[in-house]
Amino acid sequence: MILRRCTDLSPADWLVESATEAEQLILFGPDEFEAYARIRYVPDDPAADVPEDHPSDLDQARRALAVLAGFTGTAGDCYFAVWDGYPDVTVPPGPWLTGLPYRHFALLHGPLSALATWDTEVSDMPPAMVWPADRAWFFASDVDPDWAGIGAARAAVDALIACPPLDVVPAVPGQDG
Repeated sequence: MILRRCTDLSPADWLVESATEAEQLILFGPDEFEAYARIRYVPDDPAADVPEDHPSDLDQARRALAVLAGFTGTAGDCYFAVWDGYPDVTVPPGPWLTGLPYRHFALLHGPLSALATWDTEVSDMPPAMVWPADRAWFFASDVDPDWAGIGAARAAVDALIACPPLDVVPAVPGQDG
């Protein structure tokens, strides 16, 4: 496995100690980013037809994170939070990150490129949270909504919006979600 389980959970202190409202923290990350967006895994309209060949949530997360890789100097040094509630999750033994509201996570560390084998080594679901060591952006894919939230610089959000075939829209935490 390329990713290793963190025994030191201090890289998540910025989240655990954040004054950001719990729901925003889980859905979009801290309130310190210039811009926010939602990657709609499926259309917001529940009546919309989703074709059988529609990309999986994980494939869409991989594409979005590949775009975000261009907006960090530490793509080889990232943190991945894995929610403990998904079935069939494979993570090495270690401590659980319990300081975030409503959820417990395993914290993994390694290069963003590890997402290439995520489905065979960890889960077929996207990581619950991903951030680079320089904290240039934050990716959140919570279990409840059919979308992932992103907090980043405006240029990173604009690049996601411009990236076909991703369905990305600007977001305002507290109003979206």
